[in-house]
Amino acid sequence: MDVEKFIEKLTRRAGKELLYYFKKENKLISLRGTSKEIVTKYDKIIDRFIVSEIKKNFPDHSILSEEGGFLRKKKEFLWVVDSLDGSGNFANNNPLFSVCVALCLKSEPFLSAIYAPAIEEFYFAKKFNGAYLNKKKIKVSKIRQLKESYLVYCEGNEKSKKRIAKMFSTVYPRVTELRKIGSAGLEIAWTAAGRVDGYFTTKIDPWDVAAGVLLIQEAGGRVSDFQGREWQVKRSDLIFSNNLIHKNLQKLLKKI
Repeated sequence: MDVEKFIEKLTRRAGKELLYYFKKENKLISLRGTSKEIVTKYDKIIDRFIVSEIKKNFPDHSILSEEGGFLRKKKEFLWVVDSLDGSGNFANNNPLFSVCVALCLKSEPFLSAIYAPAIEEFYFAKKFNGAYLNKKKIKVSKIRQLKESYLVYCEGNEKSKKRIAKMFSTVYPRVTELRKIGSAGLEIAWTAAGRVDGYFTTKIDPWDVAAGVLLIQEAGGRVSDFQGREWQVKRSDLIFSNNLIHKNLQKLLKKI
């Protein structure tokens, strides 16, 4: 089994299936009272599909997914799966949602794919081989000054609105723009593609960001936690950037 072809085919199939449900439930999803139940249903359907395909083709590999939890097999290989990243967007007829799949070798991402089916953007990265959007190589931006930067943010699993407000009040006056897209996968992917210069998030789960970690690295950027430490497969506060603004952004966030 060619693992590169497998991860692309798997992610695209999952995304197309998700897009079918997105269009099918268009009117129902717009009713916010029922949106959570609808999204959860489709999240689980797609998760089961992805996990079953990995099990079938790579039965000795471990799997970590948002819906299925951790399936422990061989330590060397770990698949990290987010079947629907940006569920809030999905629930509100917003096309900015994605499927994120990464294969880690000894806890470091080796292959990754992020697919946003509604906008037809497929991101792919292979360690030491670059990052790509729809098969065209991408690079992070060249913005050097934090004050000139465009940043994106999501709160991840942060529950403290006080902390969130402090981060905004600290960062926003020192940059050109600070925005929220609503899908960690796309926020990272757009940083890798140079559409924005950095992305930071709090208490984020590994399935939300694993695919993006490799994408950023292969696009020439940097990933670290707020203290400057390398990414690990656990919930954490993280910064993804073009590397040029990384240290200055980290200085702002490390004490918050």
